[in-house]
Amino acid sequence: MAEAAVTPAALLADATWVRARIGGAAKLYGCAAPEVIGTIWWYSLSSVLVAPTMESLASGGAVLDPSLDAVELDIVPDGRFLGSRSTRALSGPLGPALGAALGTAITTVAEVTGARARALGAIATDSIANRLLWASAPQLAADVVASTGLGLPAPRYVAVGRAQAVRRASCCLIYEVGNPKCVSCPRQRPEERDARLRAALGG
Repeated sequence: MAEAAVTPAALLADATWVRARIGGAAKLYGCAAPEVIGTIWWYSLSSVLVAPTMESLASGGAVLDPSLDAVELDIVPDGRFLGSRSTRALSGPLGPALGAALGTAITTVAEVTGARARALGAIATDSIANRLLWASAPQLAADVVASTGLGLPAPRYVAVGRAQAVRRASCCLIYEVGNPKCVSCPRQRPEERDARLRAALGG
């Protein structure tokens, strides 16, 4: 795999840069409407963008700053995101900093692609919920999402046997480019989704 380039997340405020990155993503996913490619791209990016802060919050130590000028993204030449890091600890309340970062990025993606900001916001909720679940701190998700001040949908979880999964508020639209729907996709019959989740999680 090609070496990842360290890229400042502050570029998410730059419509020209975002347009070029989403244009590169179109080469991965084929011909689709800009709002579809933009949604798929944001689904991948949002999880990576919030990861350092959510993981540090769950650890109980110093919380890392989610501000775009504090976060660096690892991007490979084909446009995929491999990881991220925050370069400093948070010095103020989490909610406003996280809300500003997500709000800026969502606004840029929506303006560039025509994707609905509300749908992109739902993806951000699910990314926060998933990252906290993976870090064994799902109980923090509701307060974190509410604190952003963006009016995001509340995170939801569902028991799958002895495991827990995010009951998603969003759809990444990956099926619009010829791929199967995600295991947890909300755009499938509830019984089908539950069966697939149980199979995936061993529930």
